[in-house]
Amino acid sequence: MTAGERYEPGRTHGHVVVRCSAAPPADAVAHLGRQGVATVHEAQGRTGLLGHLLRPIYPGARVAGRAVTVSAPPGDNLMIHAAVEQTGPGDVLVVAFTSPSTDGAFGELLATSLRARGVLGLVIDAGCRDVAALTGMAFPVWSRAVSAQGTVKASPGSVNVPIVLGGARIRPGDVIVADDDGVVVVPRERAREVAAAGAARQAAEEERRRQLADGVLGLDIYQLRPLLDRLGVRYLDADPDGPG
Repeated sequence: MTAGERYEPGRTHGHVVVRCSAAPPADAVAHLGRQGVATVHEAQGRTGLLGHLLRPIYPGARVAGRAVTVSAPPGDNLMIHAAVEQTGPGDVLVVAFTSPSTDGAFGELLATSLRARGVLGLVIDAGCRDVAALTGMAFPVWSRAVSAQGTVKASPGSVNVPIVLGGARIRPGDVIVADDDGVVVVPRERAREVAAAGAARQAAEEERRRQLADGVLGLDIYQLRPLLDRLGVRYLDADPDGPG
């Protein structure tokens, strides 16, 4: 895009790097991060999960931040380099590819550059390499694969445009929450609403946790016995002297 030209969603612009300041409320992002992926996913009606193939490269990683998005061709990380300039503190870089790829498009050097700008982590629908170094510097990555296969820097793509990753639509400025359970996106306009629903869910779960610890069965907490009956599930007693 030329200087002063405006990005218009829905209009064909070709390959672009969009300077985008859209962001979710910081307090909501903090709450969502504490709640975690499973709670957030349930709290927004079991939507927004980025599939099951994106896995953290080391256990215990946990982030919540503003999405900076990248659309790139497979086997090419040029647009990841272009995206670094558009990132800032508290961001999560989210990279989708225009066709399936497992090449190692991200490694230690790019992580060092993102870390210098305050980026919290990366979600990438392709491969990641330099896993030992990334683990050592505690830079979290959720990737489709781990692969030493290198990439080129030759083909155009776009930065800060809507993308689809793992079946979920992600816009720049949406909330990305990621942990050991995977990755979920929350539309920025719904961040406070979903955070409130997540808090209510956590409170309810705390009470159920107390009951379960006291020996109350889930069958009774969730009132599942009538459901079993309606489904035709019968309880039978085994003959103690018969075959098992």
